[in-house]
Amino acid sequence: MTNFSDLGLAETVLRALKTEGYETPTPIQAQAIPLLLEGRDLLGIAQTGTGKTCAFATPLITRLLANPEHPRPKQTRVLVLAPTRELAAQIGDSFRAYGRFAGLRVATIFGGVGFGAQVQALTRGLDVLVATPGRLLDHMQQGNLRLDGTSAVVLDEADHMLDLGFLVPIRKIFSKLPKARQTLFFSATMPTEIAKLAGEMLHMPEKVSVTPVAKTADRVAQRVIHVEAKRKREILVDLLQSPDFHRSIVFTRTKRGADRVAATLAEAGLTAEAIHGNKSQNQRLRALDGFKNGKVAVLVATDIAARGIDVDAVSHVVNYELPEVPESYVHRIGRTARAGAEGQAISLCDSEERDLLRAIEKLTKQTIPATDMRLNPGAPEEAAPVVKKPAPRGGRPNPNRGAPAGQRQQPPGGQRQAPPAGQRQAPPAGQRQAPRREGEQRRPPRAAGEGRPQRDGKQVRR
Repeated sequence: MTNFSDLGLAETVLRALKTEGYETPTPIQAQAIPLLLEGRDLLGIAQTGTGKTCAFATPLITRLLANPEHPRPKQTRVLVLAPTRELAAQIGDSFRAYGRFAGLRVATIFGGVGFGAQVQALTRGLDVLVATPGRLLDHMQQGNLRLDGTSAVVLDEADHMLDLGFLVPIRKIFSKLPKARQTLFFSATMPTEIAKLAGEMLHMPEKVSVTPVAKTADRVAQRVIHVEAKRKREILVDLLQSPDFHRSIVFTRTKRGADRVAATLAEAGLTAEAIHGNKSQNQRLRALDGFKNGKVAVLVATDIAARGIDVDAVSHVVNYELPEVPESYVHRIGRTARAGAEGQAISLCDSEERDLLRAIEKLTKQTIPATDMRLNPGAPEEAAPVVKKPAPRGGRPNPNRGAPAGQRQQPPGGQRQAPPAGQRQAPPAGQRQAPRREGEQRRPPRAAGEGRPQRDGKQVRR
């Protein structure tokens, strides 16, 4: 099959695809769409950027149009679950684009924004609801949504769902769905947990796999730059200032690291924004919109955003830090070379990340071409400077603590020194005194024969 018109999609959907500039279906679209039009359950294995959103959205819209009914209040006919806000928003946009001539009610709900508009959309009833699991459960618990009228459910990026700890919420959501439904699982990888979950929730599913598990995008040119950790920012700025880097994504491991890198790039005169879980939804959308329309040249992101950024014409992906989970590398570099384009992925690797690089190469079954930009390739990297702890309050540091015998320092001249062992003299008998506390005045000794004061013939104890 070489055209969408051969797949059996509704005429309004074909018209929308033509408007979007779609001509030839990708392999996963050509295989999945006919099966989904038959109402079959599906387990789809496809790396990011292969067009899987279109593969499940267009047949589901066609099935909704074939069974027209008015959405009932507080219900949705189709439910799509996504792991992140960005991915949910993009899937919602795709359903609106493919169904622009179908007159369907589509809504997207996720955390980080107010409930008002979401409650209003749910109250009217929906044809398609795209949601993140946490916010969806909130609405269900508040009585804003029921799922007993849902005829189809999609679990997108299922492996990422499990990585983020959504297994329990997913089970709760699926327990409220009718047993007679169409269920679709899409995942970039197939770990044991996903296979087990699919076995529980899918009924005699068809399996579509268009790429080997954990295979990196074919049109991405990859390379590694070995560099000292302290020089990473310098190398990153030099790379991004090249005119070839016209739209780039930089990945870090931590949220704080993303903010620091974005600030460094801004100081170097580059337009950069950070996007991560600590940013508000409005901040994340504003940064993503700026990146899409070209106002922001560099987007600095954490792994949580790796699968939610679907932007065309990303020329480069730079791994400022290698991910601790090798599969995340596949999703990171999949942000470039989308929709048939080509792209480049560059990873900055310091000495402490060598094991992470080996794990990535083992997973992807390839050796990534490397360039050594270390100043002293044969020398080990400098250890982090040791910060000396201050002496305890009220005390004096002892320079001889821990020093070997014979190397202990003598106090400066004029300071009191203890006499050598065996030459210390004890005070004469009767003159030994207990140590006096600071500021304490010693009472003068009693005169001979002086006793304690008496009262009624008895001594009074002070």
